[in-house]
Amino acid sequence: MRISYLPAAAALLMAFSFGPLQAIGAEKAPVDAAHSRTAPVATPSEGKVISATDASIYTYMELEGADGKRFWIAGPTTKVKVGDKVRFAESMVMEKFTSKTLNRTFDRIVFVSSASIVK
Repeated sequence: MRISYLPAAAALLMAFSFGPLQAIGAEKAPVDAAHSRTAPVATPSEGKVISATDASIYTYMELEGADGKRFWIAGPTTKVKVGDKVRFAESMVMEKFTSKTLNRTFDRIVFVSSASIVK
């Protein structure tokens, strides 16, 4: 019996190369030169939720780090409320990212692969 691992390998490659799968018509991070991508920087990996908005398949969260600085993350839809402590896995930082769904441009936003509430 011959077993092919190609479909599984392709799925893993896509998951690690492109992040979470996106629904058709869902908002995507831009890839054109008008938006700059930066290498991951020293962003805290957790923070307290200051505000949160669901849009398409993402939840945008304004967080406050332990140092008191505020920053934005966006990740898969996550049920959070103001005051929750959230831990996340950073994927990509973008400067001057415009969300067409929210009709808003973020000076800097961290796209995350996952976010969870810390008890």
